[in-house]
Amino acid sequence: MIGRKESCTSGQISMTDLSCLVYALEEWTVAEFLKKYLFHLIIASLTISAILVFFIVPLIIVFFIYLTNFSLLIYQRKSELKADPLSDVWDSARKSIATFWDIYARIWHGYELHGVENLPDGPGILVYYHGAIPIDYLYFLSRLFLWKKRVCLSVADHFVFRLPGLKFLLEVTGIILGTREECLMALKNGYLVSISPGGVREALFSDENYQLIWGNRKGFAQVARDARVPIIPMYTQNVREGYRTFKERNFALQTSAGFGFSNTPAMLLWVRGFLRQLYESTRLPFTPPYGGLPVKFRTYIGKPIPYDPNITTEELVEKTKTAVQALIRKHQTIPGSIWKALLERFDKRRKSD
Repeated sequence: MIGRKESCTSGQISMTDLSCLVYALEEWTVAEFLKKYLFHLIIASLTISAILVFFIVPLIIVFFIYLTNFSLLIYQRKSELKADPLSDVWDSARKSIATFWDIYARIWHGYELHGVENLPDGPGILVYYHGAIPIDYLYFLSRLFLWKKRVCLSVADHFVFRLPGLKFLLEVTGIILGTREECLMALKNGYLVSISPGGVREALFSDENYQLIWGNRKGFAQVARDARVPIIPMYTQNVREGYRTFKERNFALQTSAGFGFSNTPAMLLWVRGFLRQLYESTRLPFTPPYGGLPVKFRTYIGKPIPYDPNITTEELVEKTKTAVQALIRKHQTIPGSIWKALLERFDKRRKSD
């Protein structure tokens, strides 16, 4: 019988052309490589695809933020405006920005805002729960401006001001570092000032149980007492179901399995401590947010806590924390459910709680 090699090279046709092609491929080094590593290539492709799915919406949000900043700079150049970024001269630009983000909020999250009547006509301090991505807060700012033509100054973490290319957008939209003097001046000028005492720490280390992570933060309460203004609690329903950070527990389990550690609880505690220490030492959010599912977002503004000269700063902090937790208990399923949040997004019968 003629061998397979001879049949493919001598011109005889005892084997089909397909058999000859298979034989030729087997002779190639590339074919051997694919045979050996094909499974790994498939796994790598699926992993990359999953990463893109997890991060595509947060990346789109970042893109839109920079696009907003770019559009604002074009507007400034064409209009030749050099006025104070917080002045009314910029209201036209603010309205355009607010309209864009309000449309996005309506389309993607069916966004609703409740309790605007609880906001004082004068100054006050808004205290809110910080999600993995504070996109809900951006929605609130946009709708507040469209409804009331009112700018709310927002205290942001220092790392926000390190982001390249956003300085002008931050100024026009009222993002501030939030020193005591800066907040007192803003309140004296009649502004609403908002702050999340948990900040980035709460964004990174809270989860679907919606626990507040305020630590010893009490500066907001001291400023409220000094300025004699009310504190207004605020919370957005399902904000953790829309966007999340990689939980330390899952990360630890995967890491311990990958390195062959049998003592998973010990590894879990080590990773938790490492991530927390990394943030505390750098104040940078190393844990990236993911998600972006079109869950229902509803922002609730609670009853104001009036100025009371007879309570201490510490008592005011606890009173504020209780008020925010009450909003969470009233409007949020604990632990949060992504499926329920998605169903609420498309439930036309349920308008609010």
